[in-house]
Amino acid sequence: MGVLVDSQREGFGSSWGGLKSLVRRKQVDSAHSMRLGHHQLAKELTVPHLIAIGVGSTIGAGVYILVGTVAREHAGPSLTFSFLIAGIAAALSAFCYAELASRCPSAGSAYHYSYICVGESAAWLIGWALILEYTVGGAAVARGISPNLALLFGGEDSLPFFLARQYIPGLDIVVDPCAAILVFIATGLLCVGIKESTLAQGIVTIANVCAMIFVIVAGSYLGYKTGWAGYKLPTGYFPFGVDGMLAGSATVFFAYIGFDSVASTAEEVKNPQRDLPLGIATALSICCGLYMLVSVVIVGLVPYYAMDPDTPISSAFASHGMQWAAYIITVGAFTALCSTLMGSMLPQPRILMAMARDGLLPSFFSDVNKRSQVPVKSTLTTGIVAATLSFVMDVSQLAGMVSVGTLLAFTMVAISVLILRYVPPDEVPFPSSLQESIDSVTLKYSTSVISGKNHEISTSGDSSKPLLGKKNIAVEKQEAQAVWTLNEENRRKVAGWTIMLICVGTFGLTFAASNLWIPGFIRLTCCGVGGVLLLSGLIVLTLIDQDDARHNFGHTGGFICPFVPLLPIACILINVYLLINLGAATWARVSVWLLIGSAVYVFYGHSHSSLLDAVYVPAAHADEIYRTSASGDVLA
Repeated sequence: MGVLVDSQREGFGSSWGGLKSLVRRKQVDSAHSMRLGHHQLAKELTVPHLIAIGVGSTIGAGVYILVGTVAREHAGPSLTFSFLIAGIAAALSAFCYAELASRCPSAGSAYHYSYICVGESAAWLIGWALILEYTVGGAAVARGISPNLALLFGGEDSLPFFLARQYIPGLDIVVDPCAAILVFIATGLLCVGIKESTLAQGIVTIANVCAMIFVIVAGSYLGYKTGWAGYKLPTGYFPFGVDGMLAGSATVFFAYIGFDSVASTAEEVKNPQRDLPLGIATALSICCGLYMLVSVVIVGLVPYYAMDPDTPISSAFASHGMQWAAYIITVGAFTALCSTLMGSMLPQPRILMAMARDGLLPSFFSDVNKRSQVPVKSTLTTGIVAATLSFVMDVSQLAGMVSVGTLLAFTMVAISVLILRYVPPDEVPFPSSLQESIDSVTLKYSTSVISGKNHEISTSGDSSKPLLGKKNIAVEKQEAQAVWTLNEENRRKVAGWTIMLICVGTFGLTFAASNLWIPGFIRLTCCGVGGVLLLSGLIVLTLIDQDDARHNFGHTGGFICPFVPLLPIACILINVYLLINLGAATWARVSVWLLIGSAVYVFYGHSHSSLLDAVYVPAAHADEIYRTSASGDVLA
């Protein structure tokens, strides 16, 4: 795998060199770097497969409960607008993912993009957080399947003994054999092949979507007959005000988490430049449309204050004499959980594989099965850990930790888009085995630069002297323009510092605005300074030019994120706000996991990185070095 990093020049001291190694960056996979790399995954996926992965991973059983909770406590009849606003907010991240996925179509998703654009240490933390997300998320989903399966059999006591939950007195735990069995089934499907597992997920997802369509159609018929009682309330459409609707949007935003699973399969897509953006956009649009239509129907059938917070949809139909509809809704919840389980387990083996390819994890995880062309060892490891957790632990208390990994990834992807547009990496690292080719090309360019300078000195003459003792007007104009024009080096410095200050301003603004315990003056000051930094950064990035190298960065011809820098900055602001509001208990648990990850990186990842002995050269010389190396191999 080829890699790239900002300049790593000698002469700054060992401590500075050690800090620089934390921000070394890898190169977008290219035709040259692929031949030096690892076994590739099977390119089997097209747009329908990606839509199945996206919709299946996003629409979980939560929507069957979330509708009642958010309507009762926050939004009321305006729940539809809450879903719409949350969908728009999720679309901001989807735009950023679409550009990076089409430019950098390799396994690893946000970890991969962070490594290319931000640096190794940030990428490690994102990858480590995503490992936690998918492990806990998969176990939590599996643990939630058995109650829904029990409802289909007629209750908890109706499940066969080998599937029913059992209490172990000596250990004081409740084991869930059904959850573990389902995790192993999903693991087996993922090991068979990406096309086969996606087909299975697609079938289950279709069943879930059909259940939601039933809710929409049958609910609309009931609403038409009964006159939509939920909308004829004296409190109006916004009983909790616009603030309540926005609070509802922040809650239902997490119902859109899952579309990023599409980006994790980038290496397995036949035409990533075209299919990945289409798959992400279509999946998110379908999810948003279904959420809004279901919410329109349910809040119209029953007044929001009368909704059952645990089974809002089933109880809404039961109140109109359709108790049998509960079976269809339970089937929908069951299939939604099954598809979400597969969606949770699909990305993690690919992230483990990507991290192992880069040397940050043992090479065991990077092995790709030659027959199925999937990372079987990583998949089996993921399945065993998730099955164990789901079998012995009630992971519901850890469910909040799932959101941290996703929101951190969304934030880092938005930052990566800004870096790619304004300060893309301009140096490429090569393996030390190509030192001879690097020296040859470097010597060639050094010689040409020296000869060019000598030619310039010999031919310059006195052309810059004023004519007839008066200063040349053309020269004067050029000097005046030079004062007000940023050269490329200064433009990159300004853009880099501006992006950093935007991040600082966003954190200051959202932290102060979200924590009411901060003294009033300090809180107001932090909000003001943060807002000024954020707005100033937006203005500066809007006024300065984007880097010309962005046109040739990565795989060209794919999707281009619109409204840069406004859209990525808005994305950063929304995700950081949600991160800060996850709660102290969640952050305490996540901090322990991140500290463990930092120790693993310090004692293993940093010293085993594939960039450890890399030689860095200007990106403009990369192709010639590859050609020189290839010709040398042929001659040898």
